[in-house]
Amino acid sequence: MYFIFYTYLGYPLFLRIKSVFLNYPASTGHMENYPYVSVVIAARNEEKCIERRIRNIMDQDYPKAKMEIIIISDGSADATDDIVKTIIKETECIKKGFLKIYSQKRSFGKPLCINTGVKAATGDIIVFADCRQRFSDNAIKELVKNFVDQKVGCVSGELVFEETPGSSIQSEMGAYWRFEKWLRKLESTTGSVPGATGAIYAIRKRLFRPLPAQTLLDDVLVPIRLCMLGYRTIFENRAIAYDMVSNNLDLEKKRKVRTLAGNWQLLFLEPALLNPMKNPLWIRFMSHKIFRLLIPYCFITLLFVAFRLKETYSYFFIASVALFFLISVLPPMNGPFRSISKLTRISRSIIFLNYFAFLAPLKLALNPRKLW
Repeated sequence: MYFIFYTYLGYPLFLRIKSVFLNYPASTGHMENYPYVSVVIAARNEEKCIERRIRNIMDQDYPKAKMEIIIISDGSADATDDIVKTIIKETECIKKGFLKIYSQKRSFGKPLCINTGVKAATGDIIVFADCRQRFSDNAIKELVKNFVDQKVGCVSGELVFEETPGSSIQSEMGAYWRFEKWLRKLESTTGSVPGATGAIYAIRKRLFRPLPAQTLLDDVLVPIRLCMLGYRTIFENRAIAYDMVSNNLDLEKKRKVRTLAGNWQLLFLEPALLNPMKNPLWIRFMSHKIFRLLIPYCFITLLFVAFRLKETYSYFFIASVALFFLISVLPPMNGPFRSISKLTRISRSIIFLNYFAFLAPLKLALNPRKLW
């Protein structure tokens, strides 16, 4: 029981108290000599959004002479490559080599695309982006200015979910994501974040190590490797990527199960993460990334023990669980009962996420190929 309270309340409270006494903002300042930036995007069958993605990067408030866009087409069988090649001809008047494409005849997966993109990049700073999202106009500039601080190795931007018409889980995922961003800000101001936002993050190229082919979470493995080298990973909430929440629970389940399974996978890809002597973010990594994965199994164990004991406190625990689930199914309320609706959203998001966490190791162990 104490383990559950620590994971959900104790760890955030510890960071909140620490932030009052110890605050480590990154040293930022006005940039006169902008570093050269390479934006790396892995794309597979993205004909519907690749042009919009490229033009969004082209419209960034960042000197075009100090920027390049590298598209790695991962065995695309649609018009992705042709669309990019058409835009390449258009951008030749901006700068030769401003937009490049590396086409792979078959799909090798995102990790190897990232390796190819970083190897081909000529920039000092690598910005990673996905095809689905769009950046705010100043996103790259806001990311890059943090690298004025030589202790910073990785900068994560902020993901903002826009209103998704017809989404049945908008409020639940919104409640979870607000908490998650608040926690990342606390981790950033008190030291480092054990991971980044996959849709928008940047690193120093010279610190990059190639990713294993089976990597599910580049946005955790890359940043935490840099932290293990002694650099900071910080959160920059002024660098924004906009995205949409999944329309239904099944789509969101697929995304979240993959992410949570990826956290388990990290322990096999980088065993040093479990060693507090080698991982300076050991407490943060375990508290933020791993302990949450254990909550559903702890919860099931507690319920089993409570039913077996049949003591007064065990009946109280069972009644509390029943009340929690009852709150989660209440309909939306207004007026004086509006606060109850907020509790309903929070409880539903906790239930959904624990359900996904329960499934994650099973999917990873029984059918890992479906996660890629």
